[in-house]
Amino acid sequence: MKKILVVDDSPNWVKYHESALLLIFGDNVIIDKAYSAREANDKITASVDEPYDIIFTDMQMETDFLPFYAGEWFIKQIQLFKEYKATKVVIISATSNIRQISEKYNVDFIPKYMCKSVEAYKKVLDVK
Repeated sequence: MKKILVVDDSPNWVKYHESALLLIFGDNVIIDKAYSAREANDKITASVDEPYDIIFTDMQMETDFLPFYAGEWFIKQIQLFKEYKATKVVIISATSNIRQISEKYNVDFIPKYMCKSVEAYKKVLDVK
């Protein structure tokens, strides 16, 4: 059973990602949702004893983390926990520098325009 956290300030995007993940994993997944970086941080902290296998995060959410994107701040928080060392973190964002951010933190990414295809999720998750 995969345990996944989906983080985006847009409820529509959260539902969209959830639908794609349910298509991929079916009944073998537990999906938690957060609508801000702060809420997501609370969830990873509360789940430290049973860490998420996969975390999808948007970059551009609340604006009080400048000069960082909220999602970038959140990734830095995830990486503080040794319990999340094996967690796959995936940025899903429309920001133009998504590749640079993913390389900086050694995480994966899917540009939002590619989310129209479940294949983009499967590719990043290495699922056939």
